[in-house]
Amino acid sequence: MRLTPAGNDTVEVVVTDDADSSVVASGVLALRATAVDRLGAVRSVRNLYGVVWEPLPPAVPEAVRWAVLDDPARAADLGADPYPDLAALREAVADGAPVPGLVLAGPAAAADGAAPDAAAHTTAARALTLVQEWLALGEERLDAARLVVVTRGAATVDGARDVPSPGAAAVWGLVRTAQTEHPGRFVLLDLADEAASARALAAVAASGEPQLAVRAGEALVPRLAPVSGAEPDAEVPALDGTVLITGGTGRLGGLVARHLVTAHGARRLLLVSRRGEGADGAAELAAGLRELGAEVAFAAADAADRAALAEVVEAVPADRPLRAVVHLAGVLDDGTVTALTPERVSAVLRPKADAAWNLHDLTRGLPLTAFVLFSSVIATVGGPGQANYAAANAFLDSLAEHRRAAGLPAVSLAWGLWAEASGMTGHLTESDRARLRRGGVAAMDTDEALALFDAALAAGRPTVLPARLDLAALRAEHDGVPAVFRRLLPRTGGTSAQPQVGGAAALTRRLTGLSPAERDAALLELVLAEVAGVLGLGEPGLLVPDRALREQGLDSLTTVELRNRIGAATGLRLPTTVVFEHPTATALARYLGERITGTGGVEQVAPVRVAGDDPVVVVGMACRYPGGVRSPEDLWQLVADGTDAIGDFPTDRG
Repeated sequence: MRLTPAGNDTVEVVVTDDADSSVVASGVLALRATAVDRLGAVRSVRNLYGVVWEPLPPAVPEAVRWAVLDDPARAADLGADPYPDLAALREAVADGAPVPGLVLAGPAAAADGAAPDAAAHTTAARALTLVQEWLALGEERLDAARLVVVTRGAATVDGARDVPSPGAAAVWGLVRTAQTEHPGRFVLLDLADEAASARALAAVAASGEPQLAVRAGEALVPRLAPVSGAEPDAEVPALDGTVLITGGTGRLGGLVARHLVTAHGARRLLLVSRRGEGADGAAELAAGLRELGAEVAFAAADAADRAALAEVVEAVPADRPLRAVVHLAGVLDDGTVTALTPERVSAVLRPKADAAWNLHDLTRGLPLTAFVLFSSVIATVGGPGQANYAAANAFLDSLAEHRRAAGLPAVSLAWGLWAEASGMTGHLTESDRARLRRGGVAAMDTDEALALFDAALAAGRPTVLPARLDLAALRAEHDGVPAVFRRLLPRTGGTSAQPQVGGAAALTRRLTGLSPAERDAALLELVLAEVAGVLGLGEPGLLVPDRALREQGLDSLTTVELRNRIGAATGLRLPTTVVFEHPTATALARYLGERITGTGGVEQVAPVRVAGDDPVVVVGMACRYPGGVRSPEDLWQLVADGTDAIGDFPTDRG
């Protein structure tokens, strides 16, 4: 943007893009003074985002074979093969049944009448079991299929008509993380109460999108978009009574408590934690807050224990009634989705989801002006190793929507990463922070985070994402921009819902014509480069090829990232245990070589005749289809099934 003085209080404005092409040009723009006290409501806000739902572009649904689990009526609507469970599907495919491209399933809903917090535990546990069973099927021919996990009410597309279901939302948080750990294996599909047409469901196959909702027969997809700032009629809530803060004695709780006093005029704080005033640093925190003019009280209670929390709420003095709730409490128990158990999921849900529901239920009849939930961006974009944490925070986001639908105040802040070390982030290493940045999330300092806190309160939305997104790093890491970011970053590659083939094609060209020794050296170079990337090393030469990768810094989360990066580079669907079974770079490179050459590799296969006189030449099939092509009939079946990225075949002939 270029501003050129054009006279007294006037300028000329020219806006260009990166290629110096004109975007906007004004003649003369006149400037006027404005009242300083009006600036806060109209200021521009950076790093504040929200989720919008966009209709899918019109497309002709692909001809895809469906399978449906435990829903004969849905199977009949889709013309799909019905199966009682995944085990039955695996057995049928092993016996020669047609291989489906999409498998429709839904974790069994919680019992009617179950409270949303209890429903979250039930549905998340069932979703975890479904995800783990899908990943452990052991039927190679199903590796290219996607499991479509169906929910109802998990996505709030239209706040005026949708009925948010926090329990179902927990499923979305969990499966979103499974999508990041196992690209191309899962699709999330949320349905409203009305029957979804078979054509609308078929849009899932046509789009390749990882997450969709169907409303009134139309398929929609979630996208992140900037939130500009305060709504015209939004008001920052008055904090003239008691403000209850869960997790209030922690590092983050203390920062927020001070900010509520200095920036929002809070004068009585009730800090709730398990140890209360006996928590480390509680005395110093109270002294500092009292110096700022605030009255401070502590309560030792587990907010997830409804009876204990009820005593805390009932003890609030009548002359200083409860006016605001800020829920920061939470715990972590990170682990890959294949390593989690229902107990580990529940342990993380309890201090987040159960406590939030208790706060909602116990205060819904009180004249609150603010109900603030500290959620995480992980619930929206997924994050390797944090399926349980994502489930818990997705519950919070949906609870905020639930309260707004009921006319109650609420905002859920799906935070990015705070640079300030806290009980939730103090364990992060530089490698962890680098991994988060590669996923698009950079750290923000405390001043910026607290400014975003204020902006989020004034934004007038039930859910917002205050996060510093590193979009350049995100683009550099992905051949195709992850779907939820595509409104922020123009699409430059294929859909992230499918395995990328660009890297595999480049590798095919690179390996073609090499001797076995040269091929092995090239694959070792590839492995070392990817290991260096996930460990944040600037130079692959720092690694020892024959030393165990775990001894050189690889852990369970970076192992998942390494497997995905190598899979994208080679086009191979790699098993979850590949790095454990081939623990050194040399062993892993040797395994890749065996997988590639064992199924034809990049060698040119002799022409085969499908029909008539049209020859078909197959190059590099092994990079995408480890099972290989054993006959012309096998090749033609791939084409007939609508398989993509296998070459230029005369699919309209014979």
